[in-house]
Amino acid sequence: MDWLLLALLSAASLASADAATKAWLRDYSATEISVVRFSAAGLLLSPLLIGMPAPWTLPAPFWGWLAAMLPLEIASMLLYMAAIRDHPLALTVPYLAFTPVFVLGIADWLLGERVSAQGAAGVLLVVAGAWLLNVRHARLTDVKSWAAPLAAIFREPGSRMMLAVALMYAFTATMGKAVLIYLPARYFGPFYFLVLGLVMPLVWALPLRWHRVAARRAGQPMRRLSLRGLLRRPGAVAAVAALNGVMVYAHFLAIARVEVAYMVAVKRTSLLFGILYGALVFGETGLRTHLAAGALMVAGVVVIVMS
Repeated sequence: MDWLLLALLSAASLASADAATKAWLRDYSATEISVVRFSAAGLLLSPLLIGMPAPWTLPAPFWGWLAAMLPLEIASMLLYMAAIRDHPLALTVPYLAFTPVFVLGIADWLLGERVSAQGAAGVLLVVAGAWLLNVRHARLTDVKSWAAPLAAIFREPGSRMMLAVALMYAFTATMGKAVLIYLPARYFGPFYFLVLGLVMPLVWALPLRWHRVAARRAGQPMRRLSLRGLLRRPGAVAAVAALNGVMVYAHFLAIARVEVAYMVAVKRTSLLFGILYGALVFGETGLRTHLAAGALMVAGVVVIVMS
């Protein structure tokens, strides 16, 4: 199968997993959803580790970068799941396009990579898409109101949450690049997901007081966490886990066939799939404006990665 079809399959599977999570696992906590989506993905990827160097032979700097990445990755997972569960998809998933925007500054800081004029143009396209997503807050006849759509991002809880996810993903992506000097990409991706899959149940088993606070903030009833509770809706759990597994598997098949930049740019079309799900499945309004905004953001991502 051609890399382009595989990348599109990965994007569609990611958006489908998001929509299925929102539709069928709405009463699950963010921690439970993360266990469903990421522990299963880690198990599915584990056969790809055949031939990997023994972990205990990897140098100390590798484990240092990994230790720095894991808390950020777990926090972003929990926030991501809460955002898509509780807020409109059209006002959450498009903001993942800000990840490469944040990477431009973080990569300069951590790795000394500088922004080109083309990369700056891509940033402007992403920001323009974010403006268009909230254009209802502006009046074309009132110049002073033109900044209102960007300010509105910070008033919409789901948008704020996904912006935070994008920022954390920018850090983990940049750190991940630094780690690749110690372990080839074909091994690091599966190994990283497997470690995350093993760590997530530990987060799930944190003291109940932590979960009580999280449940109260999410407006959900408090319940004891157990495997039986996690599987209270086995069909939905299996479907979401399978979709996430297809996403990860297609991702690595595609990335083995083409440069990473091209694959990531195509995979960001998941934003558009997410907007379509929001309108067609959940009845979210403003499809035309949201699609135009999402297309601008994807175009910005393409320009950034090509730079």
